[in-house]
Amino acid sequence: MAKQTWIGLVRGINVGGAHIVPMAKLRELLETAGFSNVRTYIQSGNIVAKSTLKNRDKVAAKIADVIESEFGFRPAVLVLSEKEMRSALVENPFPQAESEPKTLHFYFLQSAGATLNEAEFQKFAAANEQYCLKNSVFYFYAPDGIGRSKLAGKVEKLLGVPTTARNLASVLAVVDLARDPPPSPR
Repeated sequence: MAKQTWIGLVRGINVGGAHIVPMAKLRELLETAGFSNVRTYIQSGNIVAKSTLKNRDKVAAKIADVIESEFGFRPAVLVLSEKEMRSALVENPFPQAESEPKTLHFYFLQSAGATLNEAEFQKFAAANEQYCLKNSVFYFYAPDGIGRSKLAGKVEKLLGVPTTARNLASVLAVVDLARDPPPSPR
């Protein structure tokens, strides 16, 4: 059976000393659970793996099951196809962020159908911050940094949909990991 490349974005691990999940151990556990060619990027839960599973919800549940079984907590896991992740890059409405990739954040929505209430977003957005909702991705450009942004921490609540965010540098790295064949180890 043909295997599909999936990208798992695990939410809330290895942040502030809580929910510690060593990536080497996670790769090993996922391989044992039936995934193949498992790769991770940094410690924040970016996973690229191949699976015969064709349903993203089943892939997400299996990743969450593995983490819960080994580490004792069940994280939210958002799963995208390689094509969806590449499309998010192509659809980027803020090409000016490419020179400073940590200024652009992709908030991947758990489900489609979110709407953007412009008046609510404007209450929190700084004058130089820009944002756009396209399909199941909320793009947030914060040239002064996300740490200073009043809007960054309110995006999920304002959209009314669970999200997980990655900056442009991370999205580029994960897309690179998803290449077939994968890049050579550095």
